[in-house]
Amino acid sequence: MPPERHIPASRSISSNQATPHHDLARRVSRGLQSRWQKPFAPHTLQAFADAHDWLLSRQRPLVLDAGCGVGLSTRQLAERHTEHAVIGVDRSADRLSRDHGRLPDNALLVRADLVDFWRLALDAGWRPDFHYLLYPNPYPKSAHLKMRWHGHAVFPAILALGGCLELRSNWRLYVEEFSLAMAQVSKIRAEVEPWDPEGGYLTPFERKYHLSGQPLWRLVTRLPHAPSLLPSA
Repeated sequence: MPPERHIPASRSISSNQATPHHDLARRVSRGLQSRWQKPFAPHTLQAFADAHDWLLSRQRPLVLDAGCGVGLSTRQLAERHTEHAVIGVDRSADRLSRDHGRLPDNALLVRADLVDFWRLALDAGWRPDFHYLLYPNPYPKSAHLKMRWHGHAVFPAILALGGCLELRSNWRLYVEEFSLAMAQVSKIRAEVEPWDPEGGYLTPFERKYHLSGQPLWRLVTRLPHAPSLLPSA
């Protein structure tokens, strides 16, 4: 067996925020007052149509790997959830094109804009059994709250899909804010807990952060399928 490749140390997140953002509740309220109406990107419309056809052909419950990066997490989730159809979505063609071996038969990688893909999935009636958000970009500057998923107008659609939602991050504050925002939208509060992958890394980032000695955090909760969380168009 070849020696394990050296993984450079990863710097901890630096932020000018020490507590949940003072504007979080207002940002979440805005997403509940008016539906995100930005037109769908043509490439995501086509990608979703292809993914929808693939999912129908499998006739299996769904696992959604949102922001799958190079797709290693999608491969591992497909091996863990062998009775499911696992769809990994990422916006980067470069990341998705990297060769990490053959995809399992129950997995699909999709290049798409997640903001559009989530809305299309909800409109199409998708009901994932499991929904993973693994190490999303934390956008740690206070001014970038609206770029975090819980500060974005698409947040109600993420929750409305339902299923067992799992978020992991190396920034505890991100998970805490997500939990607060989720409670505001759905009245469901999930505990923020430390996470130890115990060598079973789902993503390259998880491996890098853990080997750098950074604490990892997650929340896991089961949500109902609830399109009514979204405001009327």
